[in-house]
Amino acid sequence: MIILMAVVDNKVINMAEEKHEFRHILRLVDTDINGKKGLFNGLTKIKGIGSSLANVVCNLSKIPKTKKIGDLTDQEVEKLKEIIRNPSKYGIPKWMFNRRKDPQEGKDRHILTSDLRFIKDNDIKIMKKIKTYKGIRHMFNLPVRGQCTRSNFRKNKGKTTGVKRKAKSKKGK
Repeated sequence: MIILMAVVDNKVINMAEEKHEFRHILRLVDTDINGKKGLFNGLTKIKGIGSSLANVVCNLSKIPKTKKIGDLTDQEVEKLKEIIRNPSKYGIPKWMFNRRKDPQEGKDRHILTSDLRFIKDNDIKIMKKIKTYKGIRHMFNLPVRGQCTRSNFRKNKGKTTGVKRKAKSKKGK
């Protein structure tokens, strides 16, 4: 808390103003975010939050998108954490979640940071175990979503060289 003193008509007036320090790094949802970034860009640095979800979170929290992350108050940070952790409670549409109809629970969820990587790896392991088409494509490091493989995805095929011409014979020499 900083106490400001002002002189008005030769009288000293104490003006107490609540001011917090600028935070250069803010820890939000297990992710360190640079305090110099704007709120919108800072939220997109969290794994699992894209630009559309960051936009909705900024609008629901009623914090300007351009406000620097380092200037956020503790109440604003808590509000952001609550909206990000429980998006369905704040009316964010279910089509924005990254895990709709979870196979284990059957619920719509939004997963963030390291949980997202863990669940994705588990899903791939399950696909490999039950030998679905996608699981088999994952096993052989081939593209899963139907891309053509003739010219792309050649990392497993080795280096290829083009067709070499025969050396021209020297005539008359």
